[in-house]
Amino acid sequence: MIDDDRPVLDDHLHLDPDNNRGIDAVRDFVRVGGTHMLVVNKPSWHLGVEADAGEDFRPVFERTLEIVEAASAELPGRAWPVLGVHPGLISRLVDERGYAPAEARKIMRGGIDVAVEYVESGDALALKSGRPHYEVDDDVWAASNAVMRRAFERGAELDCAVQLHAESSEDLTEVAEWAEDAGLPAHRVVKHYASGRLKGPVPSVICDKDELERAAERGEPFLMETDYIDDPNRPGAVLGPKTVPRRVAWLLEDGYDEAVRNAHVETPERVYGIDTESTLETV
Repeated sequence: MIDDDRPVLDDHLHLDPDNNRGIDAVRDFVRVGGTHMLVVNKPSWHLGVEADAGEDFRPVFERTLEIVEAASAELPGRAWPVLGVHPGLISRLVDERGYAPAEARKIMRGGIDVAVEYVESGDALALKSGRPHYEVDDDVWAASNAVMRRAFERGAELDCAVQLHAESSEDLTEVAEWAEDAGLPAHRVVKHYASGRLKGPVPSVICDKDELERAAERGEPFLMETDYIDDPNRPGAVLGPKTVPRRVAWLLEDGYDEAVRNAHVETPERVYGIDTESTLETV
């Protein structure tokens, strides 16, 4: 339990509005000192949407906004939505539904374009995109990269961050350069489920103690996340909602005060333009 009033942000987690813990997970987060969260929409098919066009993603985004509003009501800080298209959708479209990679690319880029509407209106904070973290054929890989590049282009237009789901790597400099080429500064590109040593995008470090120590010692901008998936069929797949506050307490005990401020105040402001201190209610 964290015994002082400071922002504690989980940079990437999912909340299921219908089928699992939802707001109970938020309450667990708050009970151990959590204050802010970035809630990423669940993969569209997990919410019962089999997209055939960009507009088909709209109900996924709307349900995410609803659960984010409910989460904010429970938090001493607030929650923000991150909207986009999970890169694993391309395999579902191509392998299970028979779309050609170029057709799947069009559907997914259309979904990014719809997500942009929510960022533009101020209803969402950032975009989500990426590419498969598993082996795919060349055409699917090229289509996935084209979707990700569209997210960079649209993020540059709005000056908003893009969170990436991508393969495990400690060097994604090339991807950050693609963003820069599109006009999106590299510090607005976030690699979710990252290691503490990542080069290129800003790492959103999964809350493994070793990786957090690496990030803290490195002294570069970083964020902390659980990737909590709120899936009743995979209860132990990733970390639980209490993990970020507990890891913050552990870092503070070990004297990493500056690293905690880096991850929960300075980097969120630099990447997303959010002020986690002024949005925190203190008694």
